[in-house]
Amino acid sequence: MTDTGIRSTTPSAPAFPRDRTCPYQPPADYDELTADGPLTRVTLYDGRVVWLVTGHTEARALLTDPRVSTDRQNPAFPVVAPRAESQHTVVLPLLGVDDPEHARQRRMLIPRFGLQRVNAMRPQIQAVVDRLIDTMLAKGPGAELVSAFALPLPSMVICSLLGIPYADHDFFETRSRALLAARTDREATTARDELRAYLHRLVDRKKDDPGDGLLDELIAERLAEDQLDRDELVMMTLLLLVAGHETTSNMISLGTYTLLEHPGELAALRADPTLMPTAVEELLRFLSIADGLVRVATDDIEIAGRTLRAGDGVMIGTSVANRDAAAYDHPDTLDLHRSARHHVAFGYGIHQCLGQNLARAEMELALLTLVRRIPTLRLAVAPDEVPVKPGDTLQGLFALPVTW
Repeated sequence: MTDTGIRSTTPSAPAFPRDRTCPYQPPADYDELTADGPLTRVTLYDGRVVWLVTGHTEARALLTDPRVSTDRQNPAFPVVAPRAESQHTVVLPLLGVDDPEHARQRRMLIPRFGLQRVNAMRPQIQAVVDRLIDTMLAKGPGAELVSAFALPLPSMVICSLLGIPYADHDFFETRSRALLAARTDREATTARDELRAYLHRLVDRKKDDPGDGLLDELIAERLAEDQLDRDELVMMTLLLLVAGHETTSNMISLGTYTLLEHPGELAALRADPTLMPTAVEELLRFLSIADGLVRVATDDIEIAGRTLRAGDGVMIGTSVANRDAAAYDHPDTLDLHRSARHHVAFGYGIHQCLGQNLARAEMELALLTLVRRIPTLRLAVAPDEVPVKPGDTLQGLFALPVTW
């Protein structure tokens, strides 16, 4: 018997996800989710009961288990928010397909996101970082850090990598935000369709006037050779565009807020800039902005004394798994000296974030340069006045007023 579609309002399956009150801490009552062990039951917005994985070891095990699927066209795949109600009708490349289709798509993109290619981009990223900080300093003191720094940096970088005109950034940033924060399926569909239409027009333009971005490569080497169809190309580009700036923007702004709220750790970083790579891994673990990775079981699975049935929804609670005391000493403490590279903030297994090398490089350069060049940086409002994004989307800040 499968639990797919079960409705529950009992305390044994509490609601998930929930909103954070402190931007860098999971909701306070998430501690209760570990009381039943590394797997527990939670209830989604529509009443469906699914498994939530809170154990670090179990999260990594299930993220590498071929019986756990990301196929959103599977009717049993959980719907986690109203904006995703039509997800079964949309073919989402990479994140929404399993091998061998996933492997075929990923192979097309890996060369551009490999460590060597990303390291070669570091001078370009650093130049953008410096230019944005120059502008803030010239206009300051005081800035809204999301719009002035945390958002334009990854937007400029992903546009350059893909070959998308940054002049169009206002359009795709507002549509991306609408897509991720939509309260209804209609709002999300409208934003997605507008982005798709824009990218279809861009593909037409690039056929006549090619550039040197990843999109240009895919058009010339894959689309022209019928190794990739047009809709698949557009959706793949849409995914890279949205994920490539929204996730890193959230990490830069929320990482800055977190460092400002932990002055001892910030002082250690300023005293020893070589800590930055380790600090980024700890911030990724500590913040876990992509909370609740969604999957569906395609076969029965025995794990940690539980039985997941075929058709059961599975969610990996990264904010809880990355605070698992079995994996980390004093997990609720921010420790920039900690070795946290085995976190699951980027997922794990074959679907681990394709852009993780790029995200790390952007975070390292952005945060290190920010704290070096503006040593008196501080919040311009009380910490509890900083607006926090809701729990059913990427975790982060709507705005971050700072001064110096």
